[in-house]
Amino acid sequence: MREIQLKDAKATLSAVVDQAVRGNPAVITRHGRKDAVVLSFDEYEKLSRVPSFGRLLASFPGEEDDIPTRTEKPVRTIDL
Repeated sequence: MREIQLKDAKATLSAVVDQAVRGNPAVITRHGRKDAVVLSFDEYEKLSRVPSFGRLLASFPGEEDDIPTRTEKPVRTIDL
């Protein structure tokens, strides 16, 4: 992913957007810091539909008995 300074992105916004639509997003930097990303709307929609790990766990369709209980026994020996 290419990086472009904010002043250059302003001057060539149309080209930056065209590149993003073609699948080449750009990171916009300001004073050397990464501040924003320009990507196609299709890519944005794909990313916004990805559920978080917490939501995936919360939507688990099984019963409580489907998940085995954790053992207190250490998996391996620990040298102290």
